[in-house]
Amino acid sequence: MAADPHIHIDARLGGQAASRAVLASAFGLAADLPPTVRSGCGLEVARAMTSVRPESVTCLTCREFGAEAHERLAAQVESLGVLPGSPLTPAQVHEAAAHHRDLARRFTRG
Repeated sequence: MAADPHIHIDARLGGQAASRAVLASAFGLAADLPPTVRSGCGLEVARAMTSVRPESVTCLTCREFGAEAHERLAAQVESLGVLPGSPLTPAQVHEAAAHHRDLARRFTRG
């Protein structure tokens, strides 16, 4: 079987790595990340063959996954951010939603 030359997106949108970074900065310790991840296209790929940057993702199915996932995140931020007791200001909600919509748009270009 030939090696897959494409760059994919982690189906968790890089959440494991981000969580690890927060824990490492807070406590100074961090566990190793698994060497492989489930990609947006459903393949198990080496973490080194993934990217969160839309311009770096070359797998078309992963690009579609990334666009859809970031659109969903934008909608979730907007709907949850306006609930009573939300720790986010309306400006923060708008900024976060705009950020995810920008990422979704960048995944559709390419």
